[in-house]
Amino acid sequence: MNEIIFLVEDAPEGGYSARAVGESIFTQAASTEELHARLRDAVRCHFDDGAGPRLIRLHFVRDEVITA
Repeated sequence: MNEIIFLVEDAPEGGYSARAVGESIFTQAASTEELHARLRDAVRCHFDDGAGPRLIRLHFVRDEVITA
């Protein structure tokens, strides 16, 4: 596996929540720096040694509402 993709959204209570695409990995953090550290840790814990991805890709998803 070369990379894993996470969908990152603004959490309703502040900060961020991230969910892996195709894997059962989820984490939350208050800042992007904290999110990076938590994602690395979660990925290391999820995969066996040597079986994890080399890259973690973050896809930030934002909902915007505008008036018509």
